[in-house]
Amino acid sequence: MKAVRMHRIGEPGVLEVEELPRPEPGPGDVLVRVHAAGVNPPDWYARRGFAGIPEDIRPTLPLPYTPGSDVSGTVAAVGHGVTEWREGDEVFGLVRFPSLENGGKGYAEYTTSPASHLARKPASLSHVEAAGVPMAGLTAYQFIVDHIKLDEGRRVLVNGAAGGVGHFAVQLAKIKGAYVIGVASGRHETFLRELGVDEFLDYTTTRVENEVRDVDVLIDTVGGPDANRFLPVLRRGGVISPVFHADYHRERAADLGISFRRGQVHSDGGQLAELALLLEEGRLRVGVDSVFPLAEAAKAHERAERGHIQGKIVLRVAPDQIGRPASR
Repeated sequence: MKAVRMHRIGEPGVLEVEELPRPEPGPGDVLVRVHAAGVNPPDWYARRGFAGIPEDIRPTLPLPYTPGSDVSGTVAAVGHGVTEWREGDEVFGLVRFPSLENGGKGYAEYTTSPASHLARKPASLSHVEAAGVPMAGLTAYQFIVDHIKLDEGRRVLVNGAAGGVGHFAVQLAKIKGAYVIGVASGRHETFLRELGVDEFLDYTTTRVENEVRDVDVLIDTVGGPDANRFLPVLRRGGVISPVFHADYHRERAADLGISFRRGQVHSDGGQLAELALLLEEGRLRVGVDSVFPLAEAAKAHERAERGHIQGKIVLRVAPDQIGRPASR
């Protein structure tokens, strides 16, 4: 089979397509013929050797390394003890995340996955669309449902609302009955209006901290050294849910009664099945920014690192003849 591997840390050009043996599913595993693979921030963080993480807590990347945790495809074989999946089933999933030693290896024509990490692909979605869901969708779901436990009627501000996690967070918060304020650049306004934001703010022309008050929950998918600028928008006793590391001036936040709720996204086929139902019902939508063939994984990473992404970047691994085709 063809797979993307990197033998050293570096720029996108370290990602190369190689011929590798097809993996075999172990007990409890499923062999998936990958039709499409999602491109996520941990993929390019790993490629850079997690340079943004302090050295004393920086993970060690096992080389050679095949990136990719989000896949959509068909079951090619099942391992011993697997009864819930059969050959030919269409599935998608966040595979073995956050493991590095035995990660998803999704940038490949075939990969294996624990059966419990997969859900049935919604029939209305192409494999390209489905591959854009798992990590971003589960991150938003686990934040809103597991960590924040969002109640109806709350005021929620999503910073970076047009990105992978952001556009799912907007929609899931609306499904929960929240009033949602989306922050992104002006080029994404139409997209976010279509997803249901109640207010849109263009951060390139507006200082959000001067315009918004009394927010119950901030879901910050951007982070950075100046994230503390959002403290004034929160009501006393509000909640910040940071997707990435950032400086929120924690002592000042504590004085304002602001709490922090977050957690590491993890594989969960059951929760993904709940997202699949929302997608099938048309209550949730996945935005696809761009699609690249597997052989152009390096170009996909270049696109990702330029930023200003609307939805997700996806690698097309096999011809996609199911659902609505997505074009580059």
